[in-house]
Amino acid sequence: MNKLLLGALFLMLGNSLASASTVDERDPVTIISQASADILEVLDSRRAEFTESPKLLSNVVREHMLPFIDMEYSARLILGRAGRGVSKEQLSAFSAAMSDVLIQRYSENLLKFSCENLMQVLPMKGNNTDKLTRVRTRIRLTQGGFVPVDFAFHKTDQGWKTFDVTVEGISYVITFRNQISPRVKTEGIDKVTADIVAGNMKFDE
Repeated sequence: MNKLLLGALFLMLGNSLASASTVDERDPVTIISQASADILEVLDSRRAEFTESPKLLSNVVREHMLPFIDMEYSARLILGRAGRGVSKEQLSAFSAAMSDVLIQRYSENLLKFSCENLMQVLPMKGNNTDKLTRVRTRIRLTQGGFVPVDFAFHKTDQGWKTFDVTVEGISYVITFRNQISPRVKTEGIDKVTADIVAGNMKFDE
C-alpha cells in the first residue's frame, strides 16, 4: 500500500460524535469501528462535493478529526531524541505544522476509500495497557486481498487517543521520524518547523 495512505488511515479515526473538551468513554475498538464507518459514510454521501473542492474536505478533516488524535504526543515521538530540550511552545508549533502536512497530503487520499466492506476489526491480543493498546484491523483493497493495519492508542485525560498507525509494518511515526529527526539535530526545530510551514521540506512517499 502506498505510504501516502498511512496518514489517510490515521486521519480516518476522527469522530464528530465527541468533543475534544469532553471525555470520550469509548474503548479503542469501539472508536475504530464507529469512526471508520462514520467518516466513510460522510465521504460517500459527499464524495462529488469533496472531489470538486478538496479544500472543503481538508476543513472537515481539521475540524472533526484532528481533535481525536494525540498530535503533540505523535510529534514528540517523531522528534525522538532530537526533541530533547524542545520547549512546549516549539513542540506545539511543530505539531501544528505536522498537522497541516497530514491534512494537505492525505485529505484527497480519503476519496480513494469507500465504506463497503472496507475494514475488519480483529480480536484483541497481547498485553494491552493504558500506555499502549493496539487495535489490529485489516483493510480490503479494491483489487482484492487485505492489508494489515494496526492502530496504537494510549489513554489520556480526554479518553483514548490514537498516536500511530502501522500499515504492513510501516509506522507513521517512524516514517516521519526518519526524515525529520536528523534535520532537527543539525538545523534546529525552529528552522525545520519554518521549512515545513513554508512547504520547503519535501517528504518521501
